[in-house]
Amino acid sequence: MFESDFNLVDIFKQTKHIALIGASNKEDRASYRVMRFLLNSGYQVYPVNPVLVDEKILGQPVYADIKSIPVQVDMVDVFRQSIYLYDIIEQAVSSRVKIVWTQLGVTDEKAEMLAKHNQIQMVVDKCPAIELPRLKALGFIP
Repeated sequence: MFESDFNLVDIFKQTKHIALIGASNKEDRASYRVMRFLLNSGYQVYPVNPVLVDEKILGQPVYADIKSIPVQVDMVDVFRQSIYLYDIIEQAVSSRVKIVWTQLGVTDEKAEMLAKHNQIQMVVDKCPAIELPRLKALGFIP
């Protein structure tokens, strides 16, 4: 599923609350670095990792799942293997999330069809920490 630059710009502008699925407290992990990038870019990020529920990552409390987050999430950013994506989409559907973004290498056609069937916009196999600076460099985002 291809997202045009204009669609990505709209996503970045409309999104305020992001659930980051597969969050890690390890600084060398991509999920940690992307979470830091998103926080520094002005987004409110809610790390999701059931193993780390009693901890904080980058000062943010960790949640067990999407439904545990106390605000309406605009976007889910997925840092899990593709085999988990269908279940994550099911959680997104039940939590009324409108956008699911999967990181590089995270794809699943069945999960993407479920998202489409439930009017969830998907950005697949991309990283917001790559796309946002690229769009800013092109002048699409101030």
